[in-house]
Order: sequence, then structure tokens, then C-alpha cells
Amino acid sequence: MVAQVFEMRRRVLEEHRRGRIVMVDTIAHVHPDDAGHIVVCGSHGGISSGEYAARVKVAAVFFNDAGGGKDGAGRAALPFLNERGIAAGTVSHETAMIGDGLETFESGVLSGVNDRARAIGFVSGVSLREAVRKFLGGDSDAQ
Repeated sequence: MVAQVFEMRRRVLEEHRRGRIVMVDTIAHVHPDDAGHIVVCGSHGGISSGEYAARVKVAAVFFNDAGGGKDGAGRAALPFLNERGIAAGTVSHETAMIGDGLETFESGVLSGVNDRARAIGFVSGVSLREAVRKFLGGDSDAQ
């Protein structure tokens, strides 16, 4: 049996007039250079993920809702980040595989957003990719 090699990815997906879209498979790889930009990740939207995300003042961050979890644990980062001034949302686990930041961006559909995200135009039920592109101004130099 051949062992599968799994690599946690991090890369800039697109550059727009108003910022860039940074993809990380795990929010633990968020970097100070991501400040002011959009981060999409494969991590669940729990408190521990919110704590990682809060370390950098990103424009917005998006997680996987992990099916909701017990007592809404898969979305607990949303109010946590809202209180810290960071727009945040989750995509449905039915539209993107947890742990895959690229899939979060490419096929994720928003399942929840915090008040700060709602205030800048993000709403549940729409494609994350299209919502992010609209927020950033639409024109991109795809990487």
C-alpha cells in the first residue's frame, strides 16, 4: 500500500482592486501579510478557528460549517469574530469538503454570516466565490 501525501496549502487565489483572496486549508496558516484581505479556509468555524483568525485583522474570513456541530459549535467563530470587528461566515459542509480551502472558495455556498459580514453585503444562500468577487470589485488578475 502506498501512503498518500497530503500537503496543507496556502496561496493567493486572486488579486482584485480592493484586495486579494488568500486560500489556506487550515486557518492556523493565516499570516500577518493577510491583514486587510479575504481569507477562505477549510477549517471548521469553531471557537479555536476564530482565535487563529482573530490574530490577523483580515477584511473577512470564511470557514466550513462542519454540519453545525453540537450546540452550533461549527459556527461559534462568527459571533466571536463579530465582537472583534472581523466579518466572518461559513459555507455549508454539503457544498465544500472540510479541510479543503480551495473547495470552500470554488464550490462553497454561504450557510451563515455574522453581522459585520452582512453589513458589507454577504448573505446566506449565495456562492462564496461570487460574493467575495462582488465585494472586492469584480475585476481580478487570477493567479
